[in-house]
Amino acid sequence: MFKISAFSRLSKVSLKTLRYYDQIGILKPRKVDYDTGYRYYSADQLLELNRILIYKELGFTLPQIKQLLQEDISLENIQGMFKLKRSEIQHIIDTEQAKLVRIEERMQLIEKEGQFETGQEIRVKADGAQSFFYQKTCGKEEDIPDLFRQFDQLLTTEIRQLIQGPQVVLWKDIDGKEDEFEFEVGYFLTCELQSSPEPFQLRTLPPEPMMATMAFHSNSKFDGAACVHLAKWIEKNNYQIKENELGRELYLPLTPERDAQFIEIQIPIINR
Repeated sequence: MFKISAFSRLSKVSLKTLRYYDQIGILKPRKVDYDTGYRYYSADQLLELNRILIYKELGFTLPQIKQLLQEDISLENIQGMFKLKRSEIQHIIDTEQAKLVRIEERMQLIEKEGQFETGQEIRVKADGAQSFFYQKTCGKEEDIPDLFRQFDQLLTTEIRQLIQGPQVVLWKDIDGKEDEFEFEVGYFLTCELQSSPEPFQLRTLPPEPMMATMAFHSNSKFDGAACVHLAKWIEKNNYQIKENELGRELYLPLTPERDAQFIEIQIPIINR
């Protein structure tokens, strides 16, 4: 048996917290000396305390933890909750890291305001009608890799054999949404399908006689500034963006892990 002071040192939990846990009935001492008022804890109560701390890390409130302890949740269920929480935390980390990348890109744009030295060629291309196999969804820019991972998991072997070329994303603004877009994510097909299985859709993208395009490596300095450079080029060369036609982004993975990609932005244009 350990006095509360020793138990506090062993568990790295403050005396104040241990007394509070006793008060609300979450972790009561194994024994109380009513003559001195000393609380005594046993070694196995360190395991009970560890379970309480795990539940706290998983986001449960103290009243909820008290109920969970009474239900004696199995180790397998705790592990499942932990894995879910770990996934949620990793998603938050990934989202915040993506924000940092965007902030850095925008800072670079601020530093280069008034300059137009892309070092990257912008070309005008024409493209014929293409069969587009896709899924419509909503999300943020940083969601695109996950959207394709989910998309690819649903593809059948038959459909995979008909896919050609890179991943394709069509963007559309959503009214009232600051940083959320409507996406059409998918692939061009080598031949026509009679129908598309759920949850996919199939349509023919119209021919585009003129598109301003810019291609670059995803890890290059042009990644964050590409749309700015394209806009400046379109303005400088007396073109205007074609209304009611979605811009396209094509992603060609350069590694199996898809952590590096060759990206091409395509914006339909017309003469002024």
